[in-house]
Amino acid sequence: MRNFLMSLLVATALAGATAGTALAQDASAPAAASAPATDAASAASAPASANTAMASSADAASAAQAASEAAPAAPTEPFMVDSSKISSGDTAWMLTSVALVLFMTIPGLALFYAGMVRKKNVLATVMQSFAICCLVTILWTVVGYSIAFTPGGSFLGGFSRVFLHGLAYVKGDKATTLTVSHLASTIPESVYFAFQLTFAIITPALITGAFADRMKFSAMLVFMALWSLLVYSPIAHMVWEPTGWLASAGVLDFAGGTVVHINAGIAGLMCCIVLGKRVGYGREVMAPHNLVLSLIGASMLWVGWFGFNAGSAVAADGRAGFAMLTTQIATAFAAFGWMFAEWITKGKPSVLGIISGAVAGLVAVTPASGFVGVTGAIVIGIVAGVVCFWSATWLKHKFNYDDSLDAFGVHGVGGIIGALLTGVFAVKDIGGFDGSLLVQAKGVIVTLIYSGVVSFILLKVIDMVMGLRVTEEQEREGLDVTLHGEHVE
Repeated sequence: MRNFLMSLLVATALAGATAGTALAQDASAPAAASAPATDAASAASAPASANTAMASSADAASAAQAASEAAPAAPTEPFMVDSSKISSGDTAWMLTSVALVLFMTIPGLALFYAGMVRKKNVLATVMQSFAICCLVTILWTVVGYSIAFTPGGSFLGGFSRVFLHGLAYVKGDKATTLTVSHLASTIPESVYFAFQLTFAIITPALITGAFADRMKFSAMLVFMALWSLLVYSPIAHMVWEPTGWLASAGVLDFAGGTVVHINAGIAGLMCCIVLGKRVGYGREVMAPHNLVLSLIGASMLWVGWFGFNAGSAVAADGRAGFAMLTTQIATAFAAFGWMFAEWITKGKPSVLGIISGAVAGLVAVTPASGFVGVTGAIVIGIVAGVVCFWSATWLKHKFNYDDSLDAFGVHGVGGIIGALLTGVFAVKDIGGFDGSLLVQAKGVIVTLIYSGVVSFILLKVIDMVMGLRVTEEQEREGLDVTLHGEHVE
């Protein structure tokens, strides 16, 4: 394991040097990478005969240009609007999406993970998801939302929304005004806050699958609190806030392949390395205790994911509908991809296999869902299903790390696949941007390095201060009884 860790650190350092060189080469025009090329293309294709246009036409063009220059710039921070500016359709869809994405964590992810652990740890597992939901809601309200989704620097937002200061709804006698985010101007800012909150909740909850059965509950709370503020919010700002470093570099991430899945996946891998293997790993049977729970949880994740991906359009429009379409298609192909890969290699298709493949497809299509067409969705789904099966079986055993519920194998690897293939299959007519494999690779590498290194440091510090892992006796008896004083009959 020590050799594996050293190899990983060396590889990420080399990758970081490569990414740094590439970023430096592109630094002269960062905004151009992320801005639609429509205006530039129009200018380039203007006919040469324009130079001989009538004077009146030239005057009219000059007047139009002056009017354009005088028009107010697009908002770059949250602002107040009259309630008449709010779209009831967009708001209704986003309220629905908030509920769907929250449903993904509690009860979806909680049940998905709970069915895969041993019976003696099922309550401890669902407790982690529920507690993280509460913890992150508090942190997101206090400061997380502000440093993620308000303008600031390239790596971190400002503090204008600390304790949600300035987020307002004012019902007057004659008119009602309220704040909206500059990132979603047709819905109340309160709804946008809640939507992004659900993403901030599920991301650390995904990490718990990597260290299932062996982390202290107290240490888990401390790690997740620090990780949410020091890793999740900065990555979200860099990728989704227009002034963020990766957004300015042109990285495409429609619904969280980089921000959520690669981010959580590499953090999970660091947890596996620092915590070590479960007692008896490789020698004792650690089969899932109830795959019915896992199948129900996976089904809830699939349904909730429509809010995750289609909701990221932040509007009830055609792009949301197309994102929903690509999500469904990729998921089905990935589920069958994993199932047939397992069927061929192991002789039987399993319930655990097909639901794991479905989740892998959901993960991989997430960054691409608003940018790719049907062909892209099919390829992403097939590749994700087969490669994530390989990562959860061969890769894990090759490097001998104990990723309990394959958080890295599915979310980390699936997120990388989706992010890279977004650069290959992005269709400008759908998402407004041409894809770039190199640019997408920058986003992947930066996320892996930043999240991996900071997560590793946090884990080491917490381990020195309070200890990360339960005792061997507690682990053998089960976390339900030893940590929570409860058990499932």
